[in-house]
Amino acid sequence: ILRESEYIYRLFLFKERPFVRLPTDVYPVNYGLCLKPDLIDFTFEGKLEAVVEVTQATNQIVMNCADIDIITASFAPEGGEEINATGFNYQNEDEKVTLSFPSALQKGSGTLKIDFVGELNDKMKGFYRSKYATPAGEIRYAAVTQFEATDARRAFPCWDEPAIKATFDITLIVPKDRVALSNMNVIDRKPYPDDENLVEVKFATTPIMSTYLVAFVIGEYDFVESQSSDGVTVRVYTPIGKAEQGKFALEVATKTLPFYKDYFNVPYPLPKIDLIAIADFAAGAMENWGLVTYRETALLIDPKNSCSSSRQWVALVVGHELAHQWFGNLVTMEWWTHLWLNEGFASWIEYLCVDHCFPEYDIWTQFVSADYTRALDLDALDNSHPIEVNVGHPSEVDEIFDAISYSKGASVIRMLHNYIGDEDFRKGMNAYLLKFQHKNASTEDLWDCLEQASGKPIAAVMSSWTKQMGFPIIVVDQEQVIETDMTYALSCSVSLCAGFSLAPSLVCRTGEDCPSWMVPISICTSEDPACTKLKVLLDRPETSITLNNISPDQWVKINPGTVGFYRIQYSSSMLESLLPGIRDLTLQPVDRLGLQNDLFSLSRAGMISTVEVLKLMEAFVNEPNYTVWSDLSCNLGVLSSLLSHTDFHEEIQEFIRDLFTPIGLKLGWDSRQGEGHLDALLRGLVLGKLGKAGHKPTLEEARRRFKDHVEGKQILSADLRSPVYLTVLKHGDSTTLDTMLKLHKQADMQEEKNRIERVLGAISAPDLIQKVLNFALSEEVRPQDTVSVIGGVAGSSKHGRKAAWKFVKDNWEELHNRYQGGFLISRLIKVNAPPVASANMSVHFFESHHAPAAERTVQQCCENILLNAAWLKRDADDIHQYLLQRKAPPV
Repeated sequence: ILRESEYIYRLFLFKERPFVRLPTDVYPVNYGLCLKPDLIDFTFEGKLEAVVEVTQATNQIVMNCADIDIITASFAPEGGEEINATGFNYQNEDEKVTLSFPSALQKGSGTLKIDFVGELNDKMKGFYRSKYATPAGEIRYAAVTQFEATDARRAFPCWDEPAIKATFDITLIVPKDRVALSNMNVIDRKPYPDDENLVEVKFATTPIMSTYLVAFVIGEYDFVESQSSDGVTVRVYTPIGKAEQGKFALEVATKTLPFYKDYFNVPYPLPKIDLIAIADFAAGAMENWGLVTYRETALLIDPKNSCSSSRQWVALVVGHELAHQWFGNLVTMEWWTHLWLNEGFASWIEYLCVDHCFPEYDIWTQFVSADYTRALDLDALDNSHPIEVNVGHPSEVDEIFDAISYSKGASVIRMLHNYIGDEDFRKGMNAYLLKFQHKNASTEDLWDCLEQASGKPIAAVMSSWTKQMGFPIIVVDQEQVIETDMTYALSCSVSLCAGFSLAPSLVCRTGEDCPSWMVPISICTSEDPACTKLKVLLDRPETSITLNNISPDQWVKINPGTVGFYRIQYSSSMLESLLPGIRDLTLQPVDRLGLQNDLFSLSRAGMISTVEVLKLMEAFVNEPNYTVWSDLSCNLGVLSSLLSHTDFHEEIQEFIRDLFTPIGLKLGWDSRQGEGHLDALLRGLVLGKLGKAGHKPTLEEARRRFKDHVEGKQILSADLRSPVYLTVLKHGDSTTLDTMLKLHKQADMQEEKNRIERVLGAISAPDLIQKVLNFALSEEVRPQDTVSVIGGVAGSSKHGRKAAWKFVKDNWEELHNRYQGGFLISRLIKVNAPPVASANMSVHFFESHHAPAAERTVQQCCENILLNAAWLKRDADDIHQYLLQRKAPPV
């Protein structure tokens, strides 16, 4: 396994494709764009009248253009005669077109006119069609857009680069019974003279903006409306008959806009903002200026049938996309190299916003499990990448929409905010937004503004985190110093080791060019675990820190709040002193989580034994916190998956049952008076974990409640559906699966359909697994959700992983064509990479089946295969012995 997987791992070295950005001799000032989509034939006609500036004489204009046929093109200089283009040369691979003119276009202003036609595609990018059913069950199509990163060029010829900004005057010619929306408000709606069934809808001129933020939607929608406290009209558009499901997002949006206005001290610059649920949508959401598009599950909440985690998800996604209205839309990254600036910042501030709107969510603790640890895991791979990645060819852009740009970006912004302090951070953000509004900026521009506001060396500190991949491991030891008979001090030695890697053999040796970081270090003690006692900036490999008035029985914790982006390895004595803080809960929940997660990662890297982590996990028996349990559950899931390749998989299931049973008994099945959001999340997590691990009382109760639910006697609460569905399927038969598929067909709400789709793969029988995989590609599953159905199979069992991988290979052409090399193809590969593969898992497959937008993902998956194989070989026997000793009766 190791040798052949090593071959795959080295096979895919990330290659930058040659690429040249658009010439600067002609640039747009204003796009006058008229589009007429045909919702029956799935085509559209377009007319572009762009006011452009010619900066130097040229006889050609180079623009971006993809999947569009230009009919005619001409250029009219201001006050001069119109010149018809004599040729259109398409460079399909670079998605460009060169318009040739018989004579030179002279320096100055002019109007470029282009008539063109295109296809409303079914690839969920560009100007595309989205299938939906009317309340009466009739299948119809909407015409919608998704332009980020480089797909505006599929809707109209344009200068499709973020730094080439212009204003837009958009007109849509649409059926008169359809809703037509764009970035700005409607200023005119009149009958279309050539067809009485059509209307011409004209929108107000946009501010100066990038092409990837332009949007238009034509379809059938209801809406709910409100106004924010600062006078902005907010609408949430829903499928027909589901307006009530838009009310929660409306409430979040109307609270969020004033929050951001106050935080940035910059008003929202448009008169309105629309949030709209799109049936077929590849991403979670898209921040188009003034018209934010969402998957239905990221926007719609049914008061009776939506679970707590869905409400939280909607709040976070709304907070994320509305943050972009300032950070990304008002000030835009200069090029995709700085994508992280958009996404990392929005991924951080969405939590700040949700914490403001819903303090009961304890959302910052959840950030550590959802974003911080996820980023650490990916960034510990040799095939990670820096936060700032030089991007050239458009095919490279999709691949950096990953946990590094989003989650590591958010984590280092959080660390920076903590280092600067909120007041100076806000001051710097305001200066940045005012200086660069309606313009483009780079990472360095933000550092300059924050440095001026705080007086701290921001650029020097942060460049060590954004321009190189990876992160350090901080090695800590302590020594008690008696100062007098009555007072003690503690001397801590803190070492900044080379970058942490899950493959320690890859860490550089002494004398090599090792990466180095400037690391903000915080320290707290058991005297006040919530309060930082000391802060230092570690800018050299090793330092000694003295803490005064520390008694011998006090513990010392590095990185309180788990804010610094690094792993920590404590000396044995320091770790031992921290364990009581887990049992008696004196350590903060976020620090209990961080300690466990660090140790789990150290064990995967071979720096400590996995047995030590299992012993630590048993100390969490009194743990009440949802997020701590969530992280424990995730790590035990990784271990369970790894050990499915052994003959003692049942022993780790018993360990899981033993660990989760006390909290399961304490919570019970039904919510009690006074319980809140986090109790509901914890109950669902624990019951699902116990059910999947085969805990008999949980299984019996799940079957009873499922039967009552199906028969209509007692409908399951939304928070219990996922754990019950998972449990009965994991231990179910063909009848169970058929019942679940029937529930799926009957479900009117996409959230319920997705809930079922994610757990179908839990079924155990090989023939039923195949049935689920076939279902994934059926008309019953929306295109964007196929990936989660297949991923559910791959994540369920050893057999499921093999079957899912074979299915992906057998159906590669259809899947690759469906997602057109976008980020969903990367996700598909990621969720289907087994932890320990058969030797020929993908040796030949990816040699002959190229996926340019997923090359790095392939590398990362192959690296994980190597790491997991080594982990299993190294620790399997010790884990087995420990699990057997636990069961052995005391002598």
